[in-house]
Amino acid sequence: MSFTLSIGEKAPDFQLKGTDGKMYSLSEFSDREVLVIFFTCNHCPYVIHSNELTRETVEKFATESIEFIGINANSANTNEADSYDHMVENMKENNFPWLYLRDETQKVAEAYGALRTPHFFVFDKDRQLIYTGRAVDNPRNPDQATQFDLDRALSEKFADEPISVPQTNPLGCNVKWEGKAADWMPPEACDLV
Repeated sequence: MSFTLSIGEKAPDFQLKGTDGKMYSLSEFSDREVLVIFFTCNHCPYVIHSNELTRETVEKFATESIEFIGINANSANTNEADSYDHMVENMKENNFPWLYLRDETQKVAEAYGALRTPHFFVFDKDRQLIYTGRAVDNPRNPDQATQFDLDRALSEKFADEPISVPQTNPLGCNVKWEGKAADWMPPEACDLV
């Protein structure tokens, strides 16, 4: 069995606290046609440099029935910048147009099979996975990006077209797992394609 969710699999449920202090679960977004869940963090340069491209994608699809949810599962013991308090500060400073939730136990990251930050998962109305992987081909240097995979997948979905490339390899720092070395990856984790 693959570590990361496979295309067609259902979104695992969650109960996570947002930077707004509220608790969120999967069922609260049942009215949305599309749900984008992405594993992210505060300190990773791939995240920091590509956040504005992610913002552009969120704003581009703002008129569609879609919800974007960022989840930070990184161990704050590995990198203190990923603590909940720093998440709250990050949202205040940057006013990102997505929910930002804390996966303190890392159980949600494990259920989804998050490999890197950022790692995107796109689900349809039935909450079946239709795309997973990167947002762009160069998140660390977004001005050099030539492929906008998340944008393409969402455009195809809202045009009722098949997703031409449903899987790409996420590009970024690995998820920082509690009690593990900063560069540790689960042994069953591997590239998606």
